[in-house]
Amino acid sequence: MRYPGVANRRAFRLVHVMTVAKSLGFLRGQIGFMKERGVEVSAIASPDDGLEAFGRLEGIRTYAVEMPRRITPVRDVVALARLWRRLRRLRPDIVHAHTPKGGLLGTVAAALAGVRIRIYHIHGLPLLTAKGYRKSLLRWSEAAACRFATEVWCVSFSVRDEAVREGLCPSAKIRVLRSGSINGVDSRGYFNPGRFGETDRLEVRRRFGIDPGAPVVGFVGRVVRDKGVRELVKAWKMVRSAIPNARLLVIGEFEEQDSPGRDTIEAMESDRSLCLVGKVTSGMAPFYAAMDLLALPTYREGFPVTAMEAGSMGLPVVATRVPGCVDGVEDGVTGTLVPVRDAEALAGALERYLLDEELRREHGAAGRARMTRDFGQAEMWNEVHAQYERLLQRSDSGGTTVCE
Repeated sequence: MRYPGVANRRAFRLVHVMTVAKSLGFLRGQIGFMKERGVEVSAIASPDDGLEAFGRLEGIRTYAVEMPRRITPVRDVVALARLWRRLRRLRPDIVHAHTPKGGLLGTVAAALAGVRIRIYHIHGLPLLTAKGYRKSLLRWSEAAACRFATEVWCVSFSVRDEAVREGLCPSAKIRVLRSGSINGVDSRGYFNPGRFGETDRLEVRRRFGIDPGAPVVGFVGRVVRDKGVRELVKAWKMVRSAIPNARLLVIGEFEEQDSPGRDTIEAMESDRSLCLVGKVTSGMAPFYAAMDLLALPTYREGFPVTAMEAGSMGLPVVATRVPGCVDGVEDGVTGTLVPVRDAEALAGALERYLLDEELRREHGAAGRARMTRDFGQAEMWNEVHAQYERLLQRSDSGGTTVCE
């Protein structure tokens, strides 16, 4: 079956499986691209208002199946049965499962439902920072998802290497599309500094009481321990001591799970040089326009979306030297990589950029050039579609579709 006006494009049914609906936002734009090429797309995630909203926004059918983020054997069996029934009704050609729990339940349910093409997309490896029993459970979950997938995709080369090193997946079965990431970045459109002038920069600063000439460091992400928030707060005390007029713009929500601790939260709330923005729903680009650089002191990452967005907006990025970040930041070229959990090194790198405008400009320009060259959204979407078609052709020709 071929769609009119779309030459040499095969129509097929694609189902995305995510644990939580908000993660579907990583695919924004990509789904519309697939629909234009005749792909019938639907999505399954745990029930919440965001799931229905995403379906309306993207013009696709969505289905709610409760999938606990933690491993809970009884509830997971119930979720698996419900997923299996839903996939039996939808009869997709491809199931594309994401994140550890969505990957495990999605690939197993798809295999039981007879779906021939089952992709597990690794966005990151939580097991790298886990300990004890939780680490063993995560390793088992990841390995099982890879086992039941017919092919495994990974958002970055460094995380791919870790997955192979941990024995989760054989190297022949796992690939990275283009230069990595889940969806690329819209560097030519929305995240283009040319679209935002001094007025936009000053408006954000005015809203949070930041002086027009103050040097501003940004942090974007969940305000949790795993994102290096404790180290960021310690480093910021050193930075503001050396550069009293510097400001830290923290964008993201505090979460009870993996909280940075009451002492850190209180220090953030009482620091007048630190602006707690909370969750941003109206678009991030104006906030990047108000920053001079981005801090990403995370303990682990898959491929940092914030590093791509900041780089596209011409900002240098100070990140930790961990899997994922080493793909998103080119050390000494588009930013600086520092040791993980090292507040002093983080402070030193931040101060260096804040005191050297020419270095900020040089690394920011290099970051924008790299994001535009290597991580374009249209190029990524074309690659994803080409890989879907490759897998369909292999399936049609009797290629391997069993667990390997």
